[in-house]
Amino acid sequence: MAHEPFTQAEVLLEGFLALDTPEGFRAELIEGEIVVTPPPDGDHEDYISLVLKQVLKKSRTEMDFSGNKGLKLRSGGGCPKNHVIPDGTFAPTALRLFRGADPWMPPEGVALVVEVTSTRPQADRGAKRRCYARGGIPLYLLIDRDESSVTLFSDPGDADYRQHLTLPYGKPLALPEPFAFDLETVDFG
Repeated sequence: MAHEPFTQAEVLLEGFLALDTPEGFRAELIEGEIVVTPPPDGDHEDYISLVLKQVLKKSRTEMDFSGNKGLKLRSGGGCPKNHVIPDGTFAPTALRLFRGADPWMPPEGVALVVEVTSTRPQADRGAKRRCYARGGIPLYLLIDRDESSVTLFSDPGDADYRQHLTLPYGKPLALPEPFAFDLETVDFG
């Protein structure tokens, strides 16, 4: 029986899904490129912890958190779906979004994703930001260690976020609903 030949996108996706990365490493498929990153350093994890503690204490809506949740996001052009693992993913607890989810789940219900720049800051600033916007994720928080700044991207569109606010470390960043609190960044510096 004859089979249709695989497209380049199908071959790329199959190869990506078959990867066996070393322990602690993360593999992502971002805008048609397979990206493997090493385990994060301690400072990276400290930033995530600072955000997590504030969200759990101050958020108007109770939130669940995952530091390893794979998201399957719409792609642009002829690329296969993006498979991205944010440094942090928040979803309202009432949704129980992570319960029973596949390793690569759709983004519906995710309220906020967080990235802390590390070995590939350009991916966090560009490609991953576009992936999250195309996926319709309402809020993307970028903690940029090289720039000593925090940026909140909002109002996702088909290709990118339509709004963003960048502040230097030390300035409070207003997180809108469903969070509705000021994220303190004094300890980021």
